[in-house]
Amino acid sequence: MKTSRLVVYFLMFWVIVSCRDDDGDINPGTVVPPQTLAETQIENDAEIVSFLQTHFYNYEEFETPPAGFNFKIKFDTIAGANADKLPLIDFVQTQTIKEVSSTFGRDDEEEVDHILYFLTARVGEGDEENSPTIGDNTVLQYEGSLLDGTLFDAASTPVNQYLSGGLIRGYANGVEKFNAGIGPMENGDGTVSFENYGVGAIFIPSGLGYFSNPPTGSGIPAYAPLIFKIDLLAFEKDTDFDGDGIPSILEDVDGDGNLNNDNTDGDSEPFSVFLANHNDTDDDNDGIPTIDEIELDEDGKFAGFKDTDGDGTPDHLDNDN
Repeated sequence: MKTSRLVVYFLMFWVIVSCRDDDGDINPGTVVPPQTLAETQIENDAEIVSFLQTHFYNYEEFETPPAGFNFKIKFDTIAGANADKLPLIDFVQTQTIKEVSSTFGRDDEEEVDHILYFLTARVGEGDEENSPTIGDNTVLQYEGSLLDGTLFDAASTPVNQYLSGGLIRGYANGVEKFNAGIGPMENGDGTVSFENYGVGAIFIPSGLGYFSNPPTGSGIPAYAPLIFKIDLLAFEKDTDFDGDGIPSILEDVDGDGNLNNDNTDGDSEPFSVFLANHNDTDDDNDGIPTIDEIELDEDGKFAGFKDTDGDGTPDHLDNDN
């Protein structure tokens, strides 16, 4: 009798699952194949462009700030009373960035151009000399959300971020587009403030974000485009993250705007170790600290590279020098 009941229960379960499949639900046992970088880029770009075409930001407040305006970006849908608003697509600028699938642990050798969209709501103080590079420390406030407005992360008070320190690539390259402000200025109560800092937003395809592997518990779906609102308060020009005497931005050996794929001595490092040059005090692993293989001025600041043997490779990258 027990065996008969088990057979009946199994048949009932099979019928229920079969009915769900007929209704279009995914069978819990079905394995969904991973998306490629190329097809995800196409989908994400279409999603982002649709958002930019159907939404606006409070540009009128930024153009003529009302009394007490907090210079915060707000998005809303172009509809109803807002039907005459100018869409975000009229204000954004773009940058094309190539990303490779191996960044996400794929072995299909894809190289795909991605479009990063950025909005400058307030330029900030100064000119391009007042903008950080991906090799700089920054002080900023941010808010991260999905295209549907779901908030997944935020820093409403100033935080320090090294732009090549484990941040997603689209975010780091996006922050470069903004100018810092004036400050910090003491307020007399133990707090500090900044004035006329850059305010903007970055619209990031998942190929320049988390792609198929967002952080556990973040609430970010796989392959989801992201939006970050940015207040760039300050930055440290020519940051030397590893203290090897070379500003981090000059350790972008291949010049692709990504410091984390430049590892001159990768072949000689242990399998479990990967120290990109901007995080490595001996870039060629020859036992001589990088700071002893470069030129420094009288103040101990970077002054240039040495090439003792004249082979075209700087001493600090040349382990047979």
